Amino acid sequence: MVDVRVPIVVGADGSETGALAVRWAAVEAAAGGTDLHIVHATALDAPGGHRPDYAARLVLEAGQDILDEAVALATGQVPDLGVTSTLSRDSAARALLGEAGANGMIVVGSRGLGGFAALLLGSVGLRVAARATVPLVVVRGALEPVPTGVVVAAVRDERDLDAARFAAEAAGRRKASLRVWSAYTFYQYAGSMVPMLDDLTEIVEEQTSATARLVGPLRDEFPALTVTVDVVRAPSVAGALVDVSAHADLLVIGARRPAHTIGAPLGHVAHAVLHHAHCPVTMVPGR
Repeated sequence: MVDVRVPIVVGADGSETGALAVRWAAVEAAAGGTDLHIVHATALDAPGGHRPDYAARLVLEAGQDILDEAVALATGQVPDLGVTSTLSRDSAARALLGEAGANGMIVVGSRGLGGFAALLLGSVGLRVAARATVPLVVVRGALEPVPTGVVVAAVRDERDLDAARFAAEAAGRRKASLRVWSAYTFYQYAGSMVPMLDDLTEIVEEQTSATARLVGPLRDEFPALTVTVDVVRAPSVAGALVDVSAHADLLVIGARRPAHTIGAPLGHVAHAVLHHAHCPVTMVPGR
């Protein structure tokens, strides 16, 4: 079972979306009864990051200013929150992964300022997503979102049970409902070549059964939680999930990384959702 009461590590880079991530992480840490750890990475010791002494001092001074502002932002959001910080000389991805360790949760903004110290999802944030073995949150959406009262868990089968449990606990903390969402798809053939009716029925029944096997334990573990289930047909699972995210406070997905691939990149659905979702996205590693 995923323990959400773990240290929360958030990246700060001085950007507007970085500030949004810090505020979101502060609220989440307070709700989960844990402290917040803020990290700013300068990459001075990373390959290609070496600077002359005077330039390195300037980078470190600027980084400390960013950290101080982020700490003030977090404590302004949650006055009694315990906040610590680290000014790292490592790359952003390595710093965040290292500070989170084996039991933390990492929070990043959806994009950064650009350059070697930025937490840009297309570069550093994406590397974190591809390598994280702990829950990762990419804070997306409006600066002042209107709560929907819904947390969505996107699932396929029992391998996503940890992600669904994480979503259930998040919904409980928010006093929200949990929507367990699953989609099936099939190839669309040209001309008269279409899937047989029996094939379609089998696909629907298989996906519905897999989702039911996952939802059963959730209802037992979280009896006070309102749980709804949607099993839908979608020509594009990624596109449908992005649409669903527009009606959620949080979208939780399982990390499905293709096997035997150099660098352990993300699956295409996770990749699309992390780039285009309309709300914060949590990616929970599988077993």
